[in-house]
Amino acid sequence: MKFLELNHVALHVKDVDKSCEFYGNVLQLKKIPRPAFKFPGAWYLLGEVQELHLIGGRDVDTNSHSRGNHYALMIDSMDEWENYFRENNIPYEERRTRPDGAYQIYVTDPDGHAIELCTPPGTAPE
Repeated sequence: MKFLELNHVALHVKDVDKSCEFYGNVLQLKKIPRPAFKFPGAWYLLGEVQELHLIGGRDVDTNSHSRGNHYALMIDSMDEWENYFRENNIPYEERRTRPDGAYQIYVTDPDGHAIELCTPPGTAPE
């Protein structure tokens, strides 16, 4: 008996359209088909097989922070993402280096969910 993969991350959002604008246009995630649930939502692809499931109807506060509840996406180029955020006036937490030599930055979605963008360990110069 074993786990095969992290299948998806689900986020409860207030405004599905506003969240779709962020995840589709700002983070440039690919929207994928979603079953015909009886509640609003949207699904996006995270990498090759993992998914992000947005679930509409949130009416409570979000509890998320870069040092608390968040999820991380491995990226290909920290420089390109930082330049993209700066050029498009998208607020983000500046680059920092983890003790294992990985870079990380954070961006926040319209509901206050923190998303880490990181590089693999050992990619930051010593």
